[in-house]
Amino acid sequence: MDMTALIADLVGIRLEQNDKIIQQKSRDFYWYSPVLKRQLDHVTGDLVASPRTEEELIRVLKACYAHDIPVTPRGTGTGNYGQAMPLSGGLVLSLADMNEIREISPGRVICGPGVICSDLDKATRAHSSQEMRMHPSTYHTATVGGFIAGGSGGVGSINWGGLRDFGNVIRLRVVTMEEEPQILELTGEDLHKVTHAYGTNGIITEVEMPLAPAYDWVDAIVGFDSFDDATLYANALARQDGILTKLITVVAAPCPFDYFKRHQKFLTEGQSVVLVMVAPHSHDAFKAFTARHSGEVVFDASMVEDLKGLPPVFELAWNHTTLRALRVDPAWTYLQSLYPFPNQIELAAKMERMFPGEMISHLEFVRFDGDITCFGLPLIRFTTEERLDEIVELHHANGCPVFNPHRFTLEEGGMKQTDEIQLAFKRQADPKGLLNPGKMIAWDDPDYDFGSGETWLFKGLKQAS
Repeated sequence: MDMTALIADLVGIRLEQNDKIIQQKSRDFYWYSPVLKRQLDHVTGDLVASPRTEEELIRVLKACYAHDIPVTPRGTGTGNYGQAMPLSGGLVLSLADMNEIREISPGRVICGPGVICSDLDKATRAHSSQEMRMHPSTYHTATVGGFIAGGSGGVGSINWGGLRDFGNVIRLRVVTMEEEPQILELTGEDLHKVTHAYGTNGIITEVEMPLAPAYDWVDAIVGFDSFDDATLYANALARQDGILTKLITVVAAPCPFDYFKRHQKFLTEGQSVVLVMVAPHSHDAFKAFTARHSGEVVFDASMVEDLKGLPPVFELAWNHTTLRALRVDPAWTYLQSLYPFPNQIELAAKMERMFPGEMISHLEFVRFDGDITCFGLPLIRFTTEERLDEIVELHHANGCPVFNPHRFTLEEGGMKQTDEIQLAFKRQADPKGLLNPGKMIAWDDPDYDFGSGETWLFKGLKQAS
């Protein structure tokens, strides 16, 4: 790769050539997985470019196309699957400086891909008391573009489903990787070509997303003596149409007391908990409902005088649960599974009992295809890769599909089925295969079997149309 010629072509664009910073910008939270840590620890790019405008971005893509330089886009690198890591070296394309908020109007916002989620909410709250429908637990560090390109849902998915669902992204402006890059405006069905595609088939330069009314959400933790009681309560709370929540998370003992260190003074050893974010106008109803289910509200932010030093409860949920455990005991890793409706309660209980000492259950209640169910993000005590694969297969065998976070490709992760329509779009948008190479099996192996009947978090376009 002729990086010297590339650098000469990119005069005036912010570049980073310091090896240590390039390595840092070539990383995400891949080390959550001991498998990916072994496979990807050596990965680094050769140069980082940080365009500030779409015009600068197009200059970067044209130059990389001319010199056959691979391009790996990134936001702030808060993903967990190596999706922002440059497997073939080349140029790391940081979109963090494309962070302009262009328009806020009733029910929607238009912004650059590099806007931090919490900064977007700060602006929309100040402008018109609105907020993002959903956001990752890395709310204070993740970018909007990174969330769309690498995420699936999160805090707010209890009401709005996931990014896979029609309406949760309105429009994306995407630049292709060609000799003369095209600017595409994608809406409707076409959005599924690039949402959760790791930037393998186009670079997002503008996002239009829906907004929801903003509330001063009240954080609460409800304690239960058993995981089963916590799960039954969480499922029932999620089905209370009149109680507005933004987060309903179950974390089994011993995780809360052992690993939620800053909240430990509110918790009891051996207690399983439900983490809740509830709207202020639903707070009384939430407390009454909880009392009826014999839950103990062990923490209620509205009743605590000094919240200094306490993270928001969403930073105990989703993949922050894994992070809290890893900080105390590096032997933990995790899985991502689905407990399909209508058997989510029975499946969660069954999995909880199947791996004593190896697994701590963690459920995130969501809307999924219109029904209330839950994802599992259980903590898994890592021993060997072979045992990890066995645990994955036992989940599958018991009707709990796993979207494997120990794989860095789209298809193996199960997060999105790459089919002929998406592959055709990559051929159109990235004819040389320079965008984030190595992340899409179908590009390297066109004979990959898409007809396996697996459950996919993102529907394939061919199957959906």
